[in-house]
Amino acid sequence: SLWLQKQFLRRDEDRRMAGVQPRKEEEKKRESHKQTIHKEKRRLAIRNAAQQWEGVRACLELPPTNGSREEVSPENSPAHSPAQTNGLAQELVETGSGSVQSLSLSDSHLAELDGDTLRLFGLGALEALERGWGVQTAGAVTVITFRYINFDAIVPTLPRIRVKFPNLSHMIFLETNISRLPQLAALAQVRRLDQLTIHPEGNPVVSLALWRSFVIYRLNHFNLQRINGQEVTMNDVIAAERVFGTLGHIAATETPRCRLLLLLEESRKRQLQFLLEGRGRRAGLSPEELRDNGKLFGEGLSRALFNYPSRDCSTDSPESSERAAMIEQYLQELVQRASDTNLKGEALHKLWPSMFAEMVKDCVLEMRDRAAFRQASLAKLSETK
Repeated sequence: SLWLQKQFLRRDEDRRMAGVQPRKEEEKKRESHKQTIHKEKRRLAIRNAAQQWEGVRACLELPPTNGSREEVSPENSPAHSPAQTNGLAQELVETGSGSVQSLSLSDSHLAELDGDTLRLFGLGALEALERGWGVQTAGAVTVITFRYINFDAIVPTLPRIRVKFPNLSHMIFLETNISRLPQLAALAQVRRLDQLTIHPEGNPVVSLALWRSFVIYRLNHFNLQRINGQEVTMNDVIAAERVFGTLGHIAATETPRCRLLLLLEESRKRQLQFLLEGRGRRAGLSPEELRDNGKLFGEGLSRALFNYPSRDCSTDSPESSERAAMIEQYLQELVQRASDTNLKGEALHKLWPSMFAEMVKDCVLEMRDRAAFRQASLAKLSETK
């Protein structure tokens, strides 16, 4: 009887296992099917975002892309790919990754979190920045990648990014229509930045010779370590200061005081007011300390003047267009004045030694015959009377 009981128990266990195994297989198939559907939705979302971007590109008359491209995979994204060319990632194909967390997915945009990297594809992906983020999750984000999103639409989100992601250190822009140097100044709104990557595709600003120098000068307070994968050296910093320092100084001296105050944060406003009213001397600071503080503050102020305001295309009006045209004309005149001043200074520096020698020589020759020199001087004085 004991043997029979064991046989019955064994049969029951076999039946149970026989029922469990198919269920596991079925769950595995459902999970695999679910992942396949998600991958396809992801692929279509990025493809549609790319197609919409091509329409925007046509309206903005940007240079065409080199052939058709598909989306990059999470593990082979620009933030993680080991295959780098001058710090910029090569194009790679979709392979999928189970570690990626989808934050927002629609027919035309995708926002996903992969470890410490937040990737945003398409304009609608910016909605992910509005969602409720846990402190630990947001604090783990160190890299944000933007793709197929117009940079002017990204600019209003930068103050939010500053608050929400305190450990962000690397921003990557692929096909975001960064086309002018002032746009780069908007990045000063984030908390910190160790690395900046701006892909040449869809970002015409990279074709400008001075774009890297401008980034180094304007974002000097970040002490950037790498730009497009290339290390920022002290020579780069000095060269950037040499190129844009004069323009920044003239901008600071020509800008009205009320305008300067509007550009600064409250603490910096108080510091400027302190220096302008001369209260530093009454506080007991030495002339040397006042001069050094003013110099350092002036350098920061000159950089702050290169700003890029947030724009809302829906609120454009004839008045705003006229104001923009006036600002552009003013900046052009300012640049021209800075260029002329710099050229005159360089010319004087080169010519002054020979001019001074000629002046001394002429004086010596005139005074060689003192009697004649006195008579000539008296005659000049008589003529002036």
